[in-house]
Amino acid sequence: MSNSNKKQYSLGVNAILNGLQSVLNLIFPLITFPYVSRILSVDGMGIYNFSNTYVGYFLLIAGLGITTYAVREGAKFRDNYRKMSDFSSEIFTLNMISTLIAYILLVLSLLIFNALNTYALCILIFSVQILFTTLGTNWLYVIYEDYAYITSRNIAFKIVSVILLFVFVKKSTDYFVYAWITVLASVGSNILNYIHAKSFVNLRFLWRTKWKTHLKPILIIFASAVSVNIYVSSDNTILGLIKGNYEVGIYGISVKIYTIVASLLTAILTVTIPRLSALYGKKLFDEYHALLNRLMNLLIILAFPAMTGLMMLSKNIVIIIAGEKYIQASTSLAIIAWAILFSLFSWIFSDCVLLPAKREKYLLKSTIITAIFNILINLIFIPLWSYDGAALSTVLAEVMSVTMNAYYGRDILKRTFSNRSILKNIFDSLVGCIVVVIICYVVNSNIDSYIIGLIISVSLAIVAYFSVLLLMKNLAFKEFIRAVSNVLQRRRSRSRS
Repeated sequence: MSNSNKKQYSLGVNAILNGLQSVLNLIFPLITFPYVSRILSVDGMGIYNFSNTYVGYFLLIAGLGITTYAVREGAKFRDNYRKMSDFSSEIFTLNMISTLIAYILLVLSLLIFNALNTYALCILIFSVQILFTTLGTNWLYVIYEDYAYITSRNIAFKIVSVILLFVFVKKSTDYFVYAWITVLASVGSNILNYIHAKSFVNLRFLWRTKWKTHLKPILIIFASAVSVNIYVSSDNTILGLIKGNYEVGIYGISVKIYTIVASLLTAILTVTIPRLSALYGKKLFDEYHALLNRLMNLLIILAFPAMTGLMMLSKNIVIIIAGEKYIQASTSLAIIAWAILFSLFSWIFSDCVLLPAKREKYLLKSTIITAIFNILINLIFIPLWSYDGAALSTVLAEVMSVTMNAYYGRDILKRTFSNRSILKNIFDSLVGCIVVVIICYVVNSNIDSYIIGLIISVSLAIVAYFSVLLLMKNLAFKEFIRAVSNVLQRRRSRSRS
């Protein structure tokens, strides 16, 4: 059996599918939270949130950085069934061992710390995610770019979970039921993923494996993931310790909205990683740089208006999503919107440049220094400006991250940035963003309704921005339109046939 016959979707289709999945993972809590927060008791929600967060640390241990490593290395073997089967089985075996270690540590923590007794049952429910995440072998689907399969099943399980939520969560004590439903929504489809994975490779548990070959880079990537986790969560932790729950709640709204927008854009990036890794691994450097250049140009013309729109319409968005009582979150959202641009390019330089080039040790340095820097500036800014200070700290941390990642990959990026199309795209996008700022300002100044103002601003801004790119003969935009047209044309052809 050969994997050369496996269907490979275009990057455009994969970006749409992965974007849909990312949005779905974010929308599910947005739909369920307003309902459960009214049904469940405050204590019940506290147990639920603590247990979910607590199990997250053990999910990190079980994951061990394996997904990132597997995508980078496995992309080189995906056209060779035998090599890919051996590699996948070795990775799966390591993942199962790390999962066992995570469960042992989890059980020991429950036995040692009596304070966890209140949360024990809920923690055990959430811990089901650890095994099912490993069985899901999502890294295999990323390598083969089979986003259609995982997205369709994810949608199905999310819909079922929402129905179950409204049917079974009826009392203030139903937080255990809510925990089970959350687990089903999160990893319910993973057992199907494991079964379907056999269509790609002969996946099996190996009693003897070349663990030494894989372990060192995996542990370096894992250390980087831990560092990222520290600096991502440090703002909330320090804000809660210095200020309080109210400030954390305000800041949480800003972060949730920012995450939704950033996730839509990173979906484009995620689907290119296995292809870039495969090109670099096969030493096809001309094709690698061409794809990297296209990716960066596309993100430039999408990230700049997303950042600008989020800044200009932060008040409308916060009030519509969270209500008037969270209006103070609009300033921190406007500040943290700047992080979109820096975080996207930091991710490009890390996952699309440093990791394919096997420079994970430099990525580890970058994330550790960024984590320390973020904690220090949070300790300075949060006492001064509360949640706005936390937002500013996030932006500066992303600036630090993108600067260091660019420095460590400067020899590779030099060729990509030597292409003048990137500078042309930045200029075109800035001109378009000036038009977006003017439109949003004029509309908000003349329309009192936040909903109508948002709809009109977004509609006019999108048309105006892309019209500017068209008038300035922006090649990245033309390529984007051509790719979308090709996708639609293929769909029409399939429907006719």
